[in-house]
Amino acid sequence: MRPVFLIGFPAAGKTTVGRLAAAALGRAFVDLDDEVLTRTGSSAAVLVAADEADFRKHEATALRALIDGDARDTIVATGGGAASHGDNLARMKSAGLVVTLAVGLDHALHRAAGGGRPLLARPRAELEALYARRAPVYRRAHAALATEGRRPEAVAEALVALIEHADLLVHAHPWVCLGERSYPIVVDDGPLASALAPFRRAGVLIADRNLAPWIEPVRAALGDVAVELVEPGEASKSIATYGELAARLVARGLDRASTIYALGGGVVGDLVGFVAATLYRGVAVVHLPTSLVAMTDSAIGGKTAVDLPAGKNLIGAFHQPRAVIAHLPTLTTLPPRERRAGFGELWKYALLDGEALWSATEALAPWAQTDAAPPPAARAVIEQAAAIKAAIVSVDEREQSGLRLLLNLGHTVGHAIEAAADWDLLHGECVGLGLIAAARISHRLGFADADLEPRVTGALAATGLPTELAPWLTPATLGRIAVDKKRAHGQLRFIACASLGDCRVVELSPAAFADLLRP
Repeated sequence: MRPVFLIGFPAAGKTTVGRLAAAALGRAFVDLDDEVLTRTGSSAAVLVAADEADFRKHEATALRALIDGDARDTIVATGGGAASHGDNLARMKSAGLVVTLAVGLDHALHRAAGGGRPLLARPRAELEALYARRAPVYRRAHAALATEGRRPEAVAEALVALIEHADLLVHAHPWVCLGERSYPIVVDDGPLASALAPFRRAGVLIADRNLAPWIEPVRAALGDVAVELVEPGEASKSIATYGELAARLVARGLDRASTIYALGGGVVGDLVGFVAATLYRGVAVVHLPTSLVAMTDSAIGGKTAVDLPAGKNLIGAFHQPRAVIAHLPTLTTLPPRERRAGFGELWKYALLDGEALWSATEALAPWAQTDAAPPPAARAVIEQAAAIKAAIVSVDEREQSGLRLLLNLGHTVGHAIEAAADWDLLHGECVGLGLIAAARISHRLGFADADLEPRVTGALAATGLPTELAPWLTPATLGRIAVDKKRAHGQLRFIACASLGDCRVVELSPAAFADLLRP
């Protein structure tokens, strides 16, 4: 029986939920702060107020003692900063199941009001920076649970369900944790039949026509499913293609017990996902992404959509897949330009996550401009990017708390450029240009240092992506930004980046946004 470690920002409810879950399971419960008190004779609040660095040493010692002792049946609530210091998180992940209890800063402050937490008594700006720095750490847990708007008893019940699958979560690929709708993201470079075997069902394989070398092997691995082809390119993400494809599936006899398999990049995933979401009011879908963009972003999270002339992804629905299976050898089908474009999303995740993923992506960058098979390092980078999205979606499936908006980094301008270019630029290329815009605006807002934009520009150049933003700052592009689908009450919800791993949502009017963007 594995120990369970709860991590998360102060006032996330780790102690309350941990006690409830432990009682339900008949397990022991330990509050790490209480262990520090026993060892030092002083409370965590007193130690933090006196010397936080010294407190962290005591905290790490207490954690090591728990892990080295007999804590197999224990649920441990850690302090808000425990996972962020030293090798604490690595130790916890090696020893047992690590679960983040997610809470927004405003909710944390409301819950902690008058609670004697010295860390949360800091000025608002300091707390926002601290929250942003710790967020990437919390996303490295094995699983995450949302707490906002949920009673502690409901969160504890969800935690108990996760604990029942601890072995799977600890040893498997990233998971999107959404209760009964949870699913794995399998990043695999082994035999195709082995990766697909757990997901074989009767149904239809819908594939990008350009993936001819893989269609037959995938069809055979799935057990002789029927095949429908989709033309490559953004033009296929249309209402007309959607209607035609849905009619073909009905004619084939597809029913609600069938499974649709989507083999291709972001276009196929978005289109087929929308068909699956709406046909018969919902049919199971398994995504088999074949591009970097799809493997790390578009296939994960249940967003499905088609385009309108006014903009990208304006008609869609949330519909979570049963699984996402990223078979790395399919990346060899990508034309060189598509491979380079995929790094637009990888650089986005590196900006969201911090220096470690940024360095790993830099090391992988030379592969972007070759036609070689993915190197061993590619799996770790792709899996980490996928894990970031899985953690965010697990907490904010439908963009209700604002956390999922972080995934829009680079996309406010990127989507506008993509539409203004009439889809002549690839999605990843546009996201890259959007990252440059995000760095520029972040600096002009006072969040980021001036060196962030050249650092982003250099990274894009290293992977062969476009870096000239100025030609796209036209009235047509700026006009499309004003109708960005994530705007609310006339304001754009823009993702600013103070530094690697420190990103946050900022509301700006379209006019102010345009002024900040211009040279």
